[in-house]
Amino acid sequence: MTLDHRSDILGGCIVDVPGIQLGHYSLTARPTGCSVILCEEGAVAGVDVRGAAPGTRETDLLDPSNYVQKVQAVLLSGGSAYGLAAATGVARYLEERGHGFPIGAGVVPIVPAAVLMDLGVGDFSVRPDADAGYAACLAATREPSAQGNVGAGAGASIGKLFGPAFAMKGGLGTASWAVPGTGIVVGAIVAVNAVGDVYDPRNGRILAGARSGEGSGFRDTVAAMMGGYGVAGFGGANTTIGAIATNAPFGKAELRKIAQMAHDGFARSINPIHTMFDGDTIFALSTGKAVDVSADVTVIGTIAAMVMAHAVARAIMSAESLPEHDLPAWRDYDGGAGKPLIG
Repeated sequence: MTLDHRSDILGGCIVDVPGIQLGHYSLTARPTGCSVILCEEGAVAGVDVRGAAPGTRETDLLDPSNYVQKVQAVLLSGGSAYGLAAATGVARYLEERGHGFPIGAGVVPIVPAAVLMDLGVGDFSVRPDADAGYAACLAATREPSAQGNVGAGAGASIGKLFGPAFAMKGGLGTASWAVPGTGIVVGAIVAVNAVGDVYDPRNGRILAGARSGEGSGFRDTVAAMMGGYGVAGFGGANTTIGAIATNAPFGKAELRKIAQMAHDGFARSINPIHTMFDGDTIFALSTGKAVDVSADVTVIGTIAAMVMAHAVARAIMSAESLPEHDLPAWRDYDGGAGKPLIG
C-alpha cells in the first residue's frame, strides 16, 4: 500500500491499533464533550506538551524517570480545566471492572487527560463532568469512530486571531496507517481547536481558518501577523489535543520521542501552532500487541507525524457548521464548497 501525497487523505481510525477502543460523549445543552481512548489491558505511555496554556492530568507520571509504566485510558475533553473532571468518571468505569494499578485489595486506574478551551461556544456553565467521562467509556468500541462535531471536538473552533466573528468550526478527527509487511499499525486522534488556520497536508493550502468576512476566502493568520496584526497582543480560547497509538512495543522514553515527533504533524497542518494561547498536547501509547517485531523510533515517529497531520485534516473535513454560533464548516464555506469528506 502506498500513499500519494498529492491526492490522498488517509482513512482509518485509531481503533485499528490492536488493544485500543474509542468512545465519545457529546453534551446536548451546548456543543462540548469528551473522548476516551481505552486500553483496559494497559498501554505504556508518553506525552509531549508544547502549548503554553495546557490543561492536563497525570502528565508528570508519564516522565520516563517515574514509576508507573502503564495507563488504562487517555481522556481528551472540552470544558477547559473543568473538563478534567470527566477523567474521574473514566477512573470509576475502570475501577468497577478491575482495571488499574494494583494496590492492596484494589486498583487505581491511571487516566492521563488533556482539555481544550471551548467555553465560549454556548452556555459557559455546561461542561463535561464525571458522568460524561463514564458515558464515553460505556460508548467505547473497536468500531470506526464518528468524526467532526463529536466528543472533545463538539465545540472546537479554529482561526481565532481576529475574534470569534471570523472563526470556523473545528472538530475531532482520526486516521491510521498499517505499515506494509510488518503488522505494525499507527493511529492518531485529535481535537482541533486552534487559534491558527488549518492547512491541507497534501498541498499546503488553507483548508479552513480565519474568514475574510466577505462571504468567502481566508484572511491568512500568518500573513496578518507578518504584517503586524496582533503585535500589541491578543487573546484567545484555543488548544489542540490528541494521541498517537501503536501496537509496536516501546518504552516511556521512546514514546515521549514519538509524541514529540507527532507534533510535527500539528506544525504541518496548523499555523500558527504551539502559541502562548494554546495548550497543545500529544500523548503516545504502545499496546505492545505486535510482540514479534521490533520498530525504530524514528520511523514510527515519522509515520505518527504524517498520520496526525491527516487526522487534523479529517477533523476539519468532517466538521459541520454551527449556525447559531456563527461557525461555518469547511464543507459549507469557500474551501469545501459542499464537498463530502475525502478518504
